[in-house]
Amino acid sequence: MAKVKNNKLKARLPRGFTDRSAADIRATDEMLSKIRTVFERYGFDPVETPAFEYTDCLGKFLPDTDRPNAGVFSVQDDDEQWMSLRYDLTAPLARHVAENINEIQLPYRTYRAGYVYRNEKPGPGRFRQFMQFDADTVGAAGVQADAEICMMAADTMEALGIARGAYVIRVNNRKVLDGVMEAIGLGGEENAERRLTVLRAIDKLDKFGPEGVRLLLGDGRWDGGEEGKGDFTRGARLDDEQVDTVMKFTAGVTHGLPTSKGGSDRDLGDMKTWSIDGEEYFTDNRTTCLTLLHSVRDNPLAKEGLNELLQIASLAESAGYGSRRILIDPSVVRGLEYYTGPVYEAELLFDVTNEKGEVVQFGSVGGGGRYDGLVKRFTGRDVPATGFSIGVSRLATALKNLGKLGTDDVVPPVLVTVMDGDTEALGRYQKMAQALRDHRSDDYPNGIRAEMYQGNWKKFGNQLKYADRRGCPLAIIQGSDEREAGEIQIKDLIEGKRLSGEITDNVTWRESRPAQVTVKEAELVERVKAMLAEQAEDRAKAGN
Repeated sequence: MAKVKNNKLKARLPRGFTDRSAADIRATDEMLSKIRTVFERYGFDPVETPAFEYTDCLGKFLPDTDRPNAGVFSVQDDDEQWMSLRYDLTAPLARHVAENINEIQLPYRTYRAGYVYRNEKPGPGRFRQFMQFDADTVGAAGVQADAEICMMAADTMEALGIARGAYVIRVNNRKVLDGVMEAIGLGGEENAERRLTVLRAIDKLDKFGPEGVRLLLGDGRWDGGEEGKGDFTRGARLDDEQVDTVMKFTAGVTHGLPTSKGGSDRDLGDMKTWSIDGEEYFTDNRTTCLTLLHSVRDNPLAKEGLNELLQIASLAESAGYGSRRILIDPSVVRGLEYYTGPVYEAELLFDVTNEKGEVVQFGSVGGGGRYDGLVKRFTGRDVPATGFSIGVSRLATALKNLGKLGTDDVVPPVLVTVMDGDTEALGRYQKMAQALRDHRSDDYPNGIRAEMYQGNWKKFGNQLKYADRRGCPLAIIQGSDEREAGEIQIKDLIEGKRLSGEITDNVTWRESRPAQVTVKEAELVERVKAMLAEQAEDRAKAGN
């Protein structure tokens, strides 16, 4: 007899995508709420754009292009126009502003949260769908807008519980980097792709270190560290002198002053400090800018960028944000091609263990910069803009490492059990559940979570097993005897589990809180509230 072929589909999650649990969603919602509060405090308002945009509106600004369709997921519309899933939230905003330029009040200050999509090879911590939360100011040409974005980024980190000293907002200017490119002979449109290769190499400084970046600036780098080991990334093919010039500006060399020479009158508590030969030094943004200005005095573009950084540093310091929070750092690149001025990155400074078992600094959780040419692609007129994007998933991972992620425990619903399945009985049970949901008080402004059991009611034991797996705190029980007496039994499932597992003698049993009580129907809500409060008190004691 021939075997019957199994035609069942195999359930499988696409590579580079992930499912999210209730706990993940709630924790993320809480995090987004805190970020939103900061953005609103700075005067930003929400806007939403669709996940799909016409492909030509998105442009080709991706930091990675290892797919034939330039890193985006694309489909063709019925009118033969190509549409792509957005790869960030900035390009769609530029389209939105350009399309509504006559109605939008400039400067336009807005924030957005949503998923973005990258058609890239997935790997550990690298997804094809992830969430970003952006804030942008469109129509403001002055670098005071950039300084404010950096201050808002710092405030956001602290609102999420990340202490000063555990984060820094690092700031650079693409004009400085472009000036360096000119200095090594890579100016002009004919060198655009090669410049981008150089910038991408510099952007790997925190991942590969100075020696790895030197290889990427030169002929290239093998992932395995030796020729023939792992994949090979082709380099920018700079000569040794060119490499030395780039590294001089971008290898993260810190400029500072000893505290004994000008540091005593500064707020060192808000500055990054270190020691050399017993002398304490502090990072000074002004010193960094002036030192680099001296080095690029013959390059007008780099000089312009450094003067902008000097102004950002001054504005930030005037508002109380010293270099411990907002740090001028010439190693910051940001991979996207459309940046035209200041660029910034929110970096977390605490150590974590990566997937290879190595102890590393957590690193970047967000960044952004000035993109004055993005709206102009549509309008033909200058519309300056600057913005900041938070990588929500990566930031959530960071907060989890710090023990800062998560809401107050969301209590699972009270379970109203079903002892009789006829319509009249079901109506009574539904009424009990609804009475709990409809209750409003200071402790329960949105009502008490409750559900009526929806499975096979005939096996009561299965209802209690369901409640146990669900984590339900209480079970509401009313059989025929309780109904005739106008009463309801409330079973404390948390206490019942504790009693069965921890109490071994009769004295302790008698002195413990009862795991099941009988109340009048009219007392249901108040008694449920009281028992939930007792459980909350127990959780608080256990937490301490």
